[in-house]
Amino acid sequence: MVEVPLDALELFRIDAALSHGELWLRYFELGGMSTGLQLEAFLYGALRPSRHDRDIIAHALNERFVELGGNHPVPYAEDEPEGEGPLMANG
Repeated sequence: MVEVPLDALELFRIDAALSHGELWLRYFELGGMSTGLQLEAFLYGALRPSRHDRDIIAHALNERFVELGGNHPVPYAEDEPEGEGPLMANG
């Protein structure tokens, strides 16, 4: 299991050199339905994203890392057992 704290999403965002607005736009383009404020709350760990939202955020970040010539460092929900892990809420 990948043990990454919720605020690690914010660290990944910083490493990807994306503003909150740029990440939200990428998240929205991939089908994310949360507001920009909710996305920031997910990044800072103030709100827990659903597994679906967490995977969309991870996908948006991973696409950016590929654009920068890197790999896919942000784990997806499937990388963690159902209902466990610090990166998403159940369901």
